[in-house]
Amino acid sequence: MRVYFLSDLPCAFFVNGMHLGIVDGFERSVELATMDGVFCEFKAPGYAPVRFRFDEDFLFSPPEEVELYFRGGEVAVRIRGFVRADPSLRVVWQKHFAGCLLTLCVQGRIVLNFEGSRGFLQIPLPFAFETCTAGLAGNEILLEGKEMFAILDKNGNMSVLSDGHVTERGAVVTAEVPFHDSLSRVARCTYENGKLTGCTILSAREPDEATIALALCESVLAGFDPTPYLAPSLAPKAKLLHDFLGNFRAAVPTQRQDVVGLVYERKPRVFDVRDFCVSLEDGKVSNLTPLS
Repeated sequence: MRVYFLSDLPCAFFVNGMHLGIVDGFERSVELATMDGVFCEFKAPGYAPVRFRFDEDFLFSPPEEVELYFRGGEVAVRIRGFVRADPSLRVVWQKHFAGCLLTLCVQGRIVLNFEGSRGFLQIPLPFAFETCTAGLAGNEILLEGKEMFAILDKNGNMSVLSDGHVTERGAVVTAEVPFHDSLSRVARCTYENGKLTGCTILSAREPDEATIALALCESVLAGFDPTPYLAPSLAPKAKLLHDFLGNFRAAVPTQRQDVVGLVYERKPRVFDVRDFCVSLEDGKVSNLTPLS
């Protein structure tokens, strides 16, 4: 099986103790057989190693630090759940908000201990929240980290976790949010009571033939009008695209310009990538045909 490895942090990659190079955001691939059960290890400076045995059990249920993306007879293994090597407990801050006690801690991971009327919760957070601030935003609690923010209700339920930075605080929270998509879109989003109430695109690149299919699928995913990317023959069916494409999580490029991959969740941390062939008419999408 062709296996692609990528990692959110640059790390050294070992198979059965043999160093095979560096893995980072760019895929590295090897041929592995599950029957061999090889031992894989990833070491990033300052973080505990991520280790697993590549076998059938791993492909069925990967550890929490790993996500799997299946496409055809291949699989991509993404290492993303790194834990700091230093296991000591550090309390960053402790705050009271309307009967809730919040304690931000670092112990390998970033954890927000939340005590409210309904009991005690431990809420894991990305490392971007290590030095975050907290405040009230209407009836919600707003956390602002490094280029990320989160909104929680007073029961500890997280309604928003997003990249971006907050520009206005209060009962209505306004933030500039990068979509990290093919058009590098940046939006001004507003939230009230933990719900998205408005979204306006501030900047975006113009699509070309290489990116228009991705732009179309990303627009469907985000709930935007996909009509600008559709040829006249397909435009009347714009409202049917969401049901046709299904509940996908992301759109990704493939080796072929006329094929786009859509990512569907099979189970927690396990995803399927399904290919769609794209036909263009005068530079716009005239047909999408599933290939798998």
